[in-house]
Amino acid sequence: MLDALTMSRNAAKLLTDALQLPPSERAELATELIASLDGKADRDVETAWAAEIERRVAELEAGRSAGASWDDVRRRIERDILDR
Repeated sequence: MLDALTMSRNAAKLLTDALQLPPSERAELATELIASLDGKADRDVETAWAAEIERRVAELEAGRSAGASWDDVRRRIERDILDR
């Protein structure tokens, strides 16, 4: 947990209040706070990701892709990215 001495009183109060929220509201708040650090979204990137998502969904719906199970994906991540 964050050390309350390293943040302002306002931030510490916000954190205390936020921790009292239900998990779904804390998750939404965390998402918004993290997004606020990213800066303005790049429209070209957003458009490219939307097109890629649509392409993948179309492949799944047409039966051209079976997808992958979470277990397989997790093993690939561990092997290829985490070197385990």
